[in-house]
Amino acid sequence: MIITEQVEYNDSQNTFEGVVAYRKDTNADTPVVLIAHAYSGQSDFEKNKAIELAKLGYIGFAIDLYGKGKRAKTPAQAQELMDHLNSNRTLLLQRMQLSLEQAKKLKFADKTKLGAIGYCFGGKCVLDLARSGEKLKGLVSFHGLYDAPRHNMKTKIKSPILVMHGWNDPLAPPDDVVKLAKELTSKEADWEMTAYGNTGHAFTNPMANSPENGLMYNQNASNKAWNRMKLFFADAFDNG
Repeated sequence: MIITEQVEYNDSQNTFEGVVAYRKDTNADTPVVLIAHAYSGQSDFEKNKAIELAKLGYIGFAIDLYGKGKRAKTPAQAQELMDHLNSNRTLLLQRMQLSLEQAKKLKFADKTKLGAIGYCFGGKCVLDLARSGEKLKGLVSFHGLYDAPRHNMKTKIKSPILVMHGWNDPLAPPDDVVKLAKELTSKEADWEMTAYGNTGHAFTNPMANSPENGLMYNQNASNKAWNRMKLFFADAFDNG
């Protein structure tokens, strides 16, 4: 049985509302995996990923980067919410770090075994967390955005990184992929990348259905990416 709970946490100006999922038989010192949302804000998609992570024996924590009640209903609203953080990557990082600190306080959490995954905009968010020098057991970006912030340009990356990429993603073309690889290498990261051919942006989302814009669900790639993530975290959490 999976239990889900809403969790509120705060900075000096805002209240955020995350969703936690864990198995009923969960004991203390359980690894926690954060889920950073796509550009529309926390949704059932991320909540379901938290549940799936709970089924694997982890605590899934679908975080909130926009604030309680700030969820986009239209693409224009989503773009506005995302642009607010894209234009202030320091603020974006602060909210990721706030969510990370909240993860350490969760019931049953092992604060020494933390990981994070992110989708689309959330993929950028987990990469920025790695770029800050935070040391997690592992970070996974699913069809993320790869542009680097202007701060933390020389900070060494201490968290292992797995990048799951659709090769035909128009939001992360090959030049961006190469730049990311060079950046991660220059910062001495333990990184790996899997690219799926004939696969575009948002390939893990069954609601993605805009092939003319390069956004299309790909069940085969989605399943492969999730299975690779499972192995990645099993190894990361088992090795101390």
